[in-house]
Amino acid sequence: ERPNAWPYRDYVIRSFNDDKPYDQFIREQIVGDALGEDAATGFLVTASVLLPAQIGQDAPSMRLARQDSIDEVVNNIGQTFLGLSVGCARCHDHKFDPITAKDYYAMQAFVAGVEYEDRKIQTPGDGKLVREAASLRKSLAKIESRLTRFAPLARPTKTLDEQADQPAAIALRPALAAAVNTDRIEPAKTTRLRFSILSTDGLEPCLDELEVFDLAGENVALASYGTKVTTSGDTIVADRHDPAFVNDGQYGNSRSWMSNTANEGWVELQFPREVEIERIVWGRDREKKFSDRSPANYRIEIAAGEDWKLVADSSDRSQAVAETDSEPDISTTGLTAAEATEASKLMATKEKLKQELQQIEVEQVVFAGKFRTPDEIHLLLRGDPEQPQEKVAPAIIEALGDLTLSEETPEQERRLALANWIADPANPLTARVMVNRIWQGHFGTGLVPTPSDFGNNGIEPTHPELLDWLANELIRSGWSIKHMHRLIVLSKTYRQSSKLDEAAAKIDADVQWLWRYPSRRVEAEAIRDSMLAVSGLLDLKMYGRGYDSFNLRGGLEGFQPVEELTTENQRRMIYAHKVRRETEAVFGAFDCPDGGQGAAVRIRSTTPIQALNLFNSQFTLEVSQAFSNRIEKEGGNNVDDQIQYAYQWTLNRAATAAERDAIKPIIQEHGIALLCRVLFNSNEFLFIP
Repeated sequence: ERPNAWPYRDYVIRSFNDDKPYDQFIREQIVGDALGEDAATGFLVTASVLLPAQIGQDAPSMRLARQDSIDEVVNNIGQTFLGLSVGCARCHDHKFDPITAKDYYAMQAFVAGVEYEDRKIQTPGDGKLVREAASLRKSLAKIESRLTRFAPLARPTKTLDEQADQPAAIALRPALAAAVNTDRIEPAKTTRLRFSILSTDGLEPCLDELEVFDLAGENVALASYGTKVTTSGDTIVADRHDPAFVNDGQYGNSRSWMSNTANEGWVELQFPREVEIERIVWGRDREKKFSDRSPANYRIEIAAGEDWKLVADSSDRSQAVAETDSEPDISTTGLTAAEATEASKLMATKEKLKQELQQIEVEQVVFAGKFRTPDEIHLLLRGDPEQPQEKVAPAIIEALGDLTLSEETPEQERRLALANWIADPANPLTARVMVNRIWQGHFGTGLVPTPSDFGNNGIEPTHPELLDWLANELIRSGWSIKHMHRLIVLSKTYRQSSKLDEAAAKIDADVQWLWRYPSRRVEAEAIRDSMLAVSGLLDLKMYGRGYDSFNLRGGLEGFQPVEELTTENQRRMIYAHKVRRETEAVFGAFDCPDGGQGAAVRIRSTTPIQALNLFNSQFTLEVSQAFSNRIEKEGGNNVDDQIQYAYQWTLNRAATAAERDAIKPIIQEHGIALLCRVLFNSNEFLFIP
C-alpha cells in the first residue's frame, strides 16, 4: 500500500458527489492525464503492486514481474467496466468466453506504457496549488526576515574577549541542534563566505544545506542564484552525498555534503556579485532523521579584502542539549516583554504557514500511472515471457468490435482510444455492468449476481429486460449516477416491506424475484461508522490523507493493528489506510476485504468471531463507554429515560416494557456501557431493515 494513494480515492468521492457523468468518469480513470484529472489515473494502479524486495533482479524475473503488472491493469479494466474475466486468456484462449489469447495481449498493448510511481500531480488544477505554494513561501520569507531582528546576534570569540569585563551582560545563544541553526550577524558586504567545522562526534561532518540570506530575505547561497561551491574534500555517495547538494535548495540526508576527513572540513561559497548578508542558516538534517555527524564547533568567516573576517562561531552558544525536534533559530532570551510577544506571534504565524505549505506539497503527490513509451507486446506461449511469439498491436476483443490501432500509436492515444470505446453508448456491456452494480448496492445482490463476470461462466440475470431498460436509462440520462439512485429508491420494489410471506418463501427462499425487500447484514464499514455515530465520536471530515489501521504503512511484515481510539481514526472507515493482505483487526471478521484485490461481491458470513470481536474488542469497549457517557449526559438521570435514549439512537425505536424490566437490574449492577455493547451486537443494529 502506498501513502499517496489517497488523491485517487478523493477524486472518486468528489466525482460521485458532483454526479460526474459516468462516461466521463471512465475516460478520466484511464486517460485522466490528458483530461485535466491526473489523480484519476490512480485507478490503473489500484491492483496489487510487487515491491522491489519481492522481485528477483535477474532478467527473466524482471520480465515476469512486468507481465504481472500489466496483467493486473488489464484485469482491472476488464472486470470493472466490462464485467469480463479477460485475464483468463493470458495463458490460453478463454475456456468459456469468446476471448482469445491474442485478444488478451492486444488489450495489453493499450496499457503497455503504464508504470507505477509516487509522483507529483500534473494537471491544470495543479497550477493553482503551485501558485498557492509560491505565495506561502514568499510570506514565509518575509516572516523569516522580520524574525531575524529578534535572533540574538552572534558574538564570536574575539567579541567575547573584548567584553570579558562585562560577563554578566552576555546571554548565550541557543544550543546547537542537528536539524537547523541560525547565525545572525551585523549586516556585512562580501563576495565569499566560509563555513568551517572544527569538531563533530568523531565522524566526517555532514551538512544538508547551507543558506545565506541578504537584507531582502533572499537566499543568495543557492546554485540557482549563481553561487559556486568549493570544499576541503568530499565523500561522494551517488544520490546522497555530493558537494553540489549543499546549496541546491533541497533538505535531508539524501541531498547533503559530507567531508572526507573525520571531525573537520569546510565549505566555501563564492557569490556571483557582492552581497550584503545578515543571516546564515544551516543544519545536519532538516528532515530530523539523522543527528550524527553534526558540527559541534564551527566558525563562519566572510571575505574582507584579502583577509577572512570571523562573524560567527559556536563559542557563544549554550552547551545544553537542544531539543531534536525544535528549530532554535529564534530565542526570546534577552528581549523586552514587547519584543518577546511580537516574536512569539511571528513564530506562531510562521508555523501555521509551514503547515499549510506542507499540506499543499503533500496534496501535489499521488500514487498513480506513470507513462512511457509502450513495451513491444507479443503473444506469449502459455503466458511465458520467455516464449514470445508474434507481435500484437492494440485492439479490442474481436467479439465486441473491430477497433485496431497501429503499433506506432503513441502511448496516451492508445489509452484514449480504449477509454472512448469503453464509454461509447454502443458498447454492449459498460452501461449494463454499472447499473447492475448500483442495483447491487441497494438490494445486496445485483440483477446479475456475478457483477464482474457477465460472460458465459457468470450467472444469468434474474430480470434481463429490467437490466436492459436500466442501462438505456443510464445512457438517456447523460450517464447520471444520481438519476439511477433516485430512480431505484423511489420505486415500489425498493420501498416494499421486508415482512416475510411464508407462501412466497417456499417458492423463492433467496428472494431472487424481490417479493419483499431482502434483509441483509450491513457492511463492516457501516457497522463501524454507525457505532461511532451513535456514540457521538464520528468525524465527518472529508478528503485528505486517511488514518492508520496498522502501526506501519509499508514493508512486507510486522503489521500490528491500531486498536485504541485516536482523534485520527474516528473518521469514516472509507478513510482507513488499508494494508494489502492484512485483515482489519475487528471488522475483518465481518467480511471486510483486506485490499489485496478487488472485491466485486462480499460474502455475508455469520461466525462466533464476529460476536466476540464486537463485544470484547478494545474498539467496542471504548466506543461503548463514549456512548454511555453521552446517554448519561443527554438522556437524563432516570434509568428508564436512559434506556429509551439508547434504543432510539441504536435501533430507531422505543424499548418495550419487557425489555426495560429485563435491562434495568443489569444496568444497576454493571453500568449502562454494557447495554451499549449488547445493542451494538443485536441483529436490529447489524441488519437491514
